[in-house]
Amino acid sequence: MTPLPTLHDIEVLADQAFAEIPRELARHATAVAIHVHDFPDEETCREMALDSPFDLLGLYHGVSLDQKSVDDLPQDLDYVYLYRRPILEYWKEEGGDLVDIVREILLHEIGHHFGFSDADMDRICAQARREEESRATD
Repeated sequence: MTPLPTLHDIEVLADQAFAEIPRELARHATAVAIHVHDFPDEETCREMALDSPFDLLGLYHGVSLDQKSVDDLPQDLDYVYLYRRPILEYWKEEGGDLVDIVREILLHEIGHHFGFSDADMDRICAQARREEESRATD
């Protein structure tokens, strides 16, 4: 039986995915720290009214670039949280490549850093998947 990916394994995948973000976007995300936890904490579950901690794969916490002002004093870093156990459960249920799943979740959350909504990010990720599938069949 193959052991499940550890927190460190997911961190490595997230770091690799972040390294693949186009440079023109990545330069605006240098103040974003990526953390991997097994589950969201109780406060996050309560604030987001989750039925289960498995309901959340990732979370952006911070002030998106479209809401920041050049006059604002620098605050703490913005954070992207990835939740290992829900990600692994999603992977088990949906199949596919774990690398691709972590990449998509990370990019979805980084998108919030740029001010994109969930609907925006779902549309962008769906378009990227279609383009990738099209390239694979060419």
